Amino acid sequence: MSIKVLAVEDEEAISHLLNYNLTAEGFAVSIIDDGYEALMAAEDFQPDIILLDWMLPNVSGIEICRQLRAHTETRDIPIIMLTARAEEEDRLCGFDKGADDYVTKPFSMKELVARIHAVLRRVNSAAMENLVEFGDIGLDRDTMRVKRAGEAVTLGPTEFRLLEVLVKWPGRVYSREQLLDQVWGQGIYVEARTVDVHIGRLRKALNKGGLADPIRTVRASGYALDETYGG
Repeated sequence: MSIKVLAVEDEEAISHLLNYNLTAEGFAVSIIDDGYEALMAAEDFQPDIILLDWMLPNVSGIEICRQLRAHTETRDIPIIMLTARAEEEDRLCGFDKGADDYVTKPFSMKELVARIHAVLRRVNSAAMENLVEFGDIGLDRDTMRVKRAGEAVTLGPTEFRLLEVLVKWPGRVYSREQLLDQVWGQGIYVEARTVDVHIGRLRKALNKGGLADPIRTVRASGYALDETYGG
């Protein structure tokens, strides 16, 4: 699937340059020349990255950047500012409003393409750190959502945190005391039996529909994710 690029640029010559060269690089490109339309286009087109000119009619690119970051639907889309404003103060302003990178005009298309790939690598790398998979279980730390075999699993905050701890080191046995410290916090008094209750709830949610139980109980020791299950 092609990487989707939304370019917000009102200079016709630069728009043609971007469209021609980025399309030749295999990107799916959409060009917008108006700041107000950019917000709607970002939600409709759902680009992987936005190239945003600073000087736009009606509303500045800086304001558009700020608004994109303020909306849930667009706040995580990486943004590269494209502008003739090359002063350090302008760059700092762009980054302060949420830009991921800042390219000054005139620019080399080879450099711009390299910057696009670099920003996407950074963003995807950060996202992957928050996505954990173990067997058919997927855990997203950012959204606190869990899936098993492609189906959503409903967990409470405590059950989510328990799974998050167990999945860090599949096969490692965590004592009840260790789980209490990592999930409830050190210095907070909670009976060890409480761990058993929440492990039971976690198991019930994960094993819905008769799926195999990935949690191993180690008698007199604690709990672990079965490393053979994940393999």
